[in-house]
Amino acid sequence: MSSPPTAPPSLPETAPGAEPPASGPSPARRPLAFLRNTWRGLTSMRTALVLLFLLALASLPGALLPQRSLNAQLVDQYFADYPSLAPRLDRVGAFDVFATPWFAAIYLLLMISLCGCLLPRSLEGVRAARATPVATPRNLARLPHHASATLDEEPDAVAARVRSRLGVGSRFGWRSAEATDSEGVRTVSSEKGYLRETGNLVFHISLVGLLVGIAVGKLFGYEGQVIVLANGNQFCNTSILGYDSFRPGLRVDGTDLQPFCVQIDDFTADYLPNGQPDTYRADIGYQDSTQVESGDAGIWSPYELAVNHPLRLDGARVYLTGHGYAPRFTVTWPNGEQRTGEIQWQPVDQTTLLSQGATKFERPGVADDAQRQKSSLAITGLFAPTSSGGKVVTSTYPEMRNPEVAIDVLRGDLGLDDGRGQSIFAVDQSKVDSGQLVRVARANLVPGESTTLDDGTVVRFDDVTPWVALQVSHDPGQFSVLVFAILILIGLGLSLSIKRRRFWVRLTPAGEGRTLVELGGLARTDQAGYGEEFDRLRADLLDPKSDDKKDG
Repeated sequence: MSSPPTAPPSLPETAPGAEPPASGPSPARRPLAFLRNTWRGLTSMRTALVLLFLLALASLPGALLPQRSLNAQLVDQYFADYPSLAPRLDRVGAFDVFATPWFAAIYLLLMISLCGCLLPRSLEGVRAARATPVATPRNLARLPHHASATLDEEPDAVAARVRSRLGVGSRFGWRSAEATDSEGVRTVSSEKGYLRETGNLVFHISLVGLLVGIAVGKLFGYEGQVIVLANGNQFCNTSILGYDSFRPGLRVDGTDLQPFCVQIDDFTADYLPNGQPDTYRADIGYQDSTQVESGDAGIWSPYELAVNHPLRLDGARVYLTGHGYAPRFTVTWPNGEQRTGEIQWQPVDQTTLLSQGATKFERPGVADDAQRQKSSLAITGLFAPTSSGGKVVTSTYPEMRNPEVAIDVLRGDLGLDDGRGQSIFAVDQSKVDSGQLVRVARANLVPGESTTLDDGTVVRFDDVTPWVALQVSHDPGQFSVLVFAILILIGLGLSLSIKRRRFWVRLTPAGEGRTLVELGGLARTDQAGYGEEFDRLRADLLDPKSDDKKDG
């Protein structure tokens, strides 16, 4: 016998008048709710502070570790010193921190967070600055600072003294609002310290402006280094090909540089007795973009370029960053043909400017490639501006007092036709190891002396020319960064020094020409000093004759 069918369980009935049980957002609105909550969290001031802390934390590797954009040689040295740690750091971009995607992500999120939270705060600050002070509370005795007294004065006289004491109508006084009810009770609501919030907004808005200025400089700025020999040699900012090294911004391709030219007329260096540099000075001439574009190459404006005293020209700054020496050699081949070479040598000791380098020559008049490769010369070695005079050339002072070179003359294939770049300070060591470059002479020479090779070729050490290292920096966001940095300090000073406080007065007629005066005060920020200010206000309003007694 079959059992009767079971009825499905019934849903609980909702009581009449009761609201249905709460439910979450519909599936269609869940993505919108997620985006709204994410935006609110991102644009909160707490998130902005966390991102600012993360940005500072992410910048630490850029300050503690060498960066490729600043000094690639130090990065290579770090790899040599820490062969196991350096590759791991390199995988996370520790040697190029400010160009990594994770640093850019923190930077971008911070910008969005600051902009998102500052806009509503700015609007709220404008509304608060234009609003009248809040009405006087009913019970002033509940406030942290309060006082009351009955004075033998009419309410009008007391009200006039209140206006005078609070500076009502004054540009720098309390902002006040007065009211009188139907029973003749007068109230005065005053507030002071609105500039605190203004300073806070100025600080945060200036922080955004500072970040934008830095970003503009990274996008549209560039920086390049070049070595220029003294005694009338020139450098023109017309192409990146004129630089020894060039680091462009993300939106700079090097085809639209502001043209200007610099001519190095003379260079002077002063040193302390221990060899430390005292001052560097370069007497230069320059032409701005107008002169360069007009082709007026005969007029040069003089300028003294010094360390920390750059030349500011056409939105760029030209810095003097260092100097060194360029020995000049003349090679005379057996058939009488001559070539003179002069190129900078690299200092290996910054204290004495002992320098190393390679001056390279190709024999003129040789059309055959094989013959030209066999007859090329390279003069390598060390240069001492103040030689000790021994068999081994060393330098004892950075100033050029007793110049001497210790050279090796190499002959053979310099690799100039290989299509590969090579250092101007050295020869290709693989050519030496393979025997394609052979040493044919070694000598120590002072200016004017020479050495003769086995085939009759004469190599003469003529003289030495100083060179200067210049750095050209173009940063279109520099001025805005300076302005916003100053505004940050101003805003921070206002927000820390100004305190918001409120003060209320109620005047109730007590009959027979008397007035009940009630005072109340409230500090909107923690300030251990508002109590003293309230006591001064209380004394001035409740005991107006105290000052006269003190003066008497």
